Amino acid sequence: MTAPIRFVFGVHLHQPVGNFDHVFAQHLEEVYLPFLSKIAEREFGPVVLHCSGPLLDWLENRPEGARYLDLLGRLVSEGSVELLMAGYYEPILAILPRQDRLEQIAWMREAISRRFGVTAQGLWLTERVWEPDLAADLADAGVRSVLVDDRHFLVSGFEREQLHEPWTTEHSGRRVTLVPIDERLRYLVPFRPPAETVEYLRQLRAEGRPLAVLADDGEKFGGWPGTREWVYEKGWLDQFLSAVGQAVEDGEVRLTTLSEAVARVPSAGLAYLPTASYREMEGWALPPTAARRLSALERDLGERATGPAASLIRGSHWRNFLARYSESNRMHKKMLALSALCRSAGDPPAARRAIGRAQCNDAYWHGVFGGLYLPFLRAAIWRELGVAEAALRRGTSLNYELLDLDADGREEIWIHGPDFSALVAPHRGGVIEEFTVFEVGVNYADVLTRREEAYHELGGQAGEAREREEADGAPSIHDLEGRLRMDELPPRDYEDRALLTERVLDAGTGQELYYRGDYRPAWRVREAELTWRVEVGSSALQVVCAATRDGSPYFEKRLQFGPAGQLRVDYQWNAGAFPAGAWFAPELSLSAPLEVTCTPAAEIWSHEIATVAKSERGLEETRQGTSLTPRWPVALGAAMLELGSRR
Repeated sequence: MTAPIRFVFGVHLHQPVGNFDHVFAQHLEEVYLPFLSKIAEREFGPVVLHCSGPLLDWLENRPEGARYLDLLGRLVSEGSVELLMAGYYEPILAILPRQDRLEQIAWMREAISRRFGVTAQGLWLTERVWEPDLAADLADAGVRSVLVDDRHFLVSGFEREQLHEPWTTEHSGRRVTLVPIDERLRYLVPFRPPAETVEYLRQLRAEGRPLAVLADDGEKFGGWPGTREWVYEKGWLDQFLSAVGQAVEDGEVRLTTLSEAVARVPSAGLAYLPTASYREMEGWALPPTAARRLSALERDLGERATGPAASLIRGSHWRNFLARYSESNRMHKKMLALSALCRSAGDPPAARRAIGRAQCNDAYWHGVFGGLYLPFLRAAIWRELGVAEAALRRGTSLNYELLDLDADGREEIWIHGPDFSALVAPHRGGVIEEFTVFEVGVNYADVLTRREEAYHELGGQAGEAREREEADGAPSIHDLEGRLRMDELPPRDYEDRALLTERVLDAGTGQELYYRGDYRPAWRVREAELTWRVEVGSSALQVVCAATRDGSPYFEKRLQFGPAGQLRVDYQWNAGAFPAGAWFAPELSLSAPLEVTCTPAAEIWSHEIATVAKSERGLEETRQGTSLTPRWPVALGAAMLELGSRR
């Protein structure tokens, strides 16, 4: 008789730093508690579970979280649940400094040991983002096995039939076991009738495969659109537990923990994996034109797009989000700079933990869920970075340093003191890319640019997606993306947003054209060749940017920062250098209200900055901030702005 196939059934539960309290509470009541309660009631197990640090923190600090943690603790003590590690605050480990990686995993290991009394050995790899050098750091952190997608192997030329066994990899002589997650199981559970999952497990067993591994987002079990009704009200979960339970009784399937699977199923050998993530993530990381080319190629391939050759057709790697979105890159590089500063300052615990929270991955990228496009998630990252920097700058004086903070090959001016931090980019015309005031915990320049996205196309496949959903399942991630439909293209910005982006507008440029970005400025500061200098006084720091034409100065911008973050901007320009009747118009893209005083008084154009992005509910318009643009006749030759009175 053929031995039963070992089946690892794993779920990953996570809510990001900065998510709304009601979202945590709703998922607890509608997803996490019902799912675990049903597992306990039916004595189904063992199962494998990862609960992220932000979610653990919320559960431990809410009375309603006690029920869940007590139940989970009982199941862990009984051996019905095996807990997995990850970075505590759910970071993408590959983009952290080595010491930060080790620390994030150590925090999670300690939390599991303290709360549940067990030592975790397996690792849930956030977003399954793998880079080869991770192996050594994971081994040093005490990780024995790590879950990765089967796609990581397929893009390296492995055959799918080889991916039902553990593999071993190493870096610098330190080894970890790699356990492939079966993509087909990810799309069967919970989106298809349970009988299809059991039939697939039987098929694998008949082929002599010793192991099948499922590990995916627990929010699929009631948190994604359409899944609550399908999983609970229509009985999918009960049916699944019964179907798999029967297969266990019949000796066809053996539920197993990850650690037992690694111990009992011999390693298939040595594997070296490239930088990779799951298939959808690699597509999302592509810029729009390339993403459309990939989609067209997949359509041309038809059924072959899901065959063996399809794995060799892939998108980009995760780090491309940092290149595509300057806002993501700026958060990441500021985090790296503060992490290094924190280490050099002896690692004060409050600052270190704040940096750890700022490493939470969700706000750094964008897929079918909002991520980077959700301003409250980005605001949470900047708030934590502000907490860390405030602790590290305490007792210092107003100062600056020159460095290429965002790693784009050009120097910025990082201005900082005990109360605020600002980043001025001379190569962009002296715009302010960050302006964080510690007391209020806000980066006023945290406004997302309105960009073209691959799904910004008229029409769509909404009807096709609905037909799939109305069949005999719940919508998968592909179905959710298929809902996207657009009747009108959204406005787009042609340069990244910041504070104090100066332009000269022709007399005929109206407010509606300006709002949509459908105009050409007569002049913009970014195109000017500026010289600049920094002047440090006893009570203020000034950045002076100037432009010359034919050897004569025609534009000067003087930024004056006070010790508590007060900001005054003085402008002078040669009126004769610009078209008669034009307007001098500096734009401020603000993430939060900030009083702006104009001298002389000016008409201020104001409009909301909104983006259109995909989410699990379809296409959504999201307010990112406010554009304020004072307008002075160029004939004036001078003007002044003051920013303050934060509220």
